[in-house]
Amino acid sequence: MPSLTFVLPHWLYWSILAVFPVIAIYLVRRQAMRPDGRPNYFLAYLFLVTAGLAGMHRFYLKNVWGFVFIPVFFVILWTNVHVRDARESVSHSRADHESIERIVTKAKADVAKNQKGAEEKLKKAEGEAEQANTAYLAAQTEKADADLYARIAAIVMGLMLLGDAFLLPGMVRRARAREPLPPPDLPAHPMETAAPEHLMPAPNVSGIGFIDTLSRVIGEFIAYWAVLAVFAYYYEVIARFVFNSPTNWVHESMFLMFGMQYMLAGAYAYRDETHVRVDILYSRFSVRGRAICDLITSFFFFLFTGVMLWSGWRFAGDAVSLRESSFTEWGIQYWPVKLTIPIGAALLLLQGVSRLARDIKIVLAKAS
Repeated sequence: MPSLTFVLPHWLYWSILAVFPVIAIYLVRRQAMRPDGRPNYFLAYLFLVTAGLAGMHRFYLKNVWGFVFIPVFFVILWTNVHVRDARESVSHSRADHESIERIVTKAKADVAKNQKGAEEKLKKAEGEAEQANTAYLAAQTEKADADLYARIAAIVMGLMLLGDAFLLPGMVRRARAREPLPPPDLPAHPMETAAPEHLMPAPNVSGIGFIDTLSRVIGEFIAYWAVLAVFAYYYEVIARFVFNSPTNWVHESMFLMFGMQYMLAGAYAYRDETHVRVDILYSRFSVRGRAICDLITSFFFFLFTGVMLWSGWRFAGDAVSLRESSFTEWGIQYWPVKLTIPIGAALLLLQGVSRLARDIKIVLAKAS
């Protein structure tokens, strides 16, 4: 099977993080405007790119010819195992051959020095060298055959996927024609879920609505990063187990992405109270009681977020000034990752101000 040598460029990694959520939001909104539930071109091509090796794009369109892809895919996996075993055989036989050659060279030197028993050792070493050379040549032949079979299977699969890439529009149209439109009175899928009423900003507090909107927009934007992990680890599995080409950059790119997502999503989670909280007495209070409790404990919140903002800014500032990058062979820039610490802390602090203003308004409204 041909090896994959692709390494994600740094500029492409950062561009994907910035552009992919925009595209995903557009596609989600576009689909929400036409919630007929019938097959569409986007999902069909998505299945072709991500799971076409197993014929999932045809199964999505309820086409039985998808079963043709499965045996070809298993042949690819089978030949891949043989290629991996053949590589190990070549490696071991080469090592044995080189080791015996060193023994032969030493034995010849001993014969030249007329050492006792050197000729017998030379004959024995030459016999072992001939056997090792025969095994090495056999391993190379086995590897060449395995590579040939894997290459043929890959070409067959590639031609099948290429052909379906051109046939897919027609298959989608036929699949849509087979499925009737849903009744027009069915409710459309909601595009977003509003926060609970008691969590919404107070209507007459200046600037609070902007903070809540900012937290929501950023939170929904980075939420789509999680979808990237599906594509990235799918590529890693295919590269590792189908093409014998494991990567170093996939895991690093994803744990850095999730770290940035964790920092930037704090304000969004705090806005809708979706963070984890051990709640024993708080839920038993009234709305005003919860607001009073929030006002009392807000000191600890602002102390925590203030320290995180201050220390995170210093931490990120050092990384930015040094243009810090990772020590792995991928060498991705670390300073944008660390910069999300003070940014996330600032967003969380702003959301805390919004929550504080809302609680004060609730307490004053109930008191009057």
